[in-house]
Amino acid sequence: MTDKTLTCKDCGNEFVFTEGEQAFYQEKGFTNEPQRCADCRRAKKEQRNSERNYR
Repeated sequence: MTDKTLTCKDCGNEFVFTEGEQAFYQEKGFTNEPQRCADCRRAKKEQRNSERNYR
């Protein structure tokens, strides 16, 4: 495996999907590559958590 450069679907910035992250995804059985960069994943998670707390 080699590092892959992917494009975030939210912000459009490129980010690196490292060999270690790829191994982790494989180990967990994930079949899809990440669609968002770390910052956008964090923001999306915070948004979901705040919506859950709001209800």
